[in-house]
Amino acid sequence: MVSTTLISSVPQYVSAEEHRNIVGSTPTSFNDIPPVLRHKEDNVRVMLDPPLQTFTEQDCANGTLFVIENALVFMSSTGVGFQVPYPAITLHAIARPESGPSIYCQLDELTGEPGAAESPENDEASDMRELSIIPSNPASLELIFEAMSLCASLHPDPNVSDDDDLDEAFMDESAFETFTGEEGDELSEVGRVRSDFVNNSRYAPY
Repeated sequence: MVSTTLISSVPQYVSAEEHRNIVGSTPTSFNDIPPVLRHKEDNVRVMLDPPLQTFTEQDCANGTLFVIENALVFMSSTGVGFQVPYPAITLHAIARPESGPSIYCQLDELTGEPGAAESPENDEASDMRELSIIPSNPASLELIFEAMSLCASLHPDPNVSDDDDLDEAFMDESAFETFTGEEGDELSEVGRVRSDFVNNSRYAPY
């Protein structure tokens, strides 16, 4: 089962203000509170490579993007859509190629599968899918990117332990390739911190 799933309606969500009001009223169960919508963008086009089965080019041509805390959702104007859980988004960045700016994502389609992390078959390109999010208003790219970064931070990788983070902090800096921006991509917040640490430019502990 792939991580990116087709949907026929937008999942339930609440605004940040509605969430504050619900929490302030001391609900019976906090688990029943719908996730928060962090950003909504109309007039968005998407590109999927490889494409989702039965999700056509017409479906990709125009729709609305919902950056919800539990999933990234695209609902096409044709009435069908898809959602991606954040643990499946292994990379997201602002790309500015000559063809036009977009949010570029790499999706791990085996996220959550039993034994997926240990399977050598996960190295195959077929397990990955590329997603490009192209809003009609390029000025909204930063807002989408920041909302996705916030939501992704709420879903840390369960396969990474504190010891792994500590070991990574003391890895040989030659193991990293310094980001130069030559391909027109901007680093995510994690990438920016990594770059600063490697280059000793502005790293400071919190």
